[in-house]
Amino acid sequence: MTFDRFSEIAEEELALLPDYAKKELNGGVVADQNAYLHPARMEDDLYILGTYSVDPVMGKQIVLYYGSFVESLRDAGEAIYRTRIRETLRHEFRHHLETRAGLFGKGTLVEEDKEKMISYYRKHGN
Repeated sequence: MTFDRFSEIAEEELALLPDYAKKELNGGVVADQNAYLHPARMEDDLYILGTYSVDPVMGKQIVLYYGSFVESLRDAGEAIYRTRIRETLRHEFRHHLETRAGLFGKGTLVEEDKEKMISYYRKHGN
């Protein structure tokens, strides 16, 4: 999977989302060529595929990390890459929508992400 093809797929998947979801995402969606390991990982097996950030200067932005996709998916076919890009993009948009709605507690994606990290630590014996 080349960076250019990754970016094209991300744009195609972004186009499928409704306009209301993109409202106030003034930093847009960008693809970054780097790979990022999660800082709280137990081994080198937990890559950050995407982030949603809110910055007082830069605004609200979603970043998809091409390098992390390549490291975690390796030589998978395009269909697998597309599925993971779609899932990651929608995951980050859910963060965006919940943030816009002022939702941060129980039942939100923030809570689900915490539960996934707990499962990750259990898997690694902690």
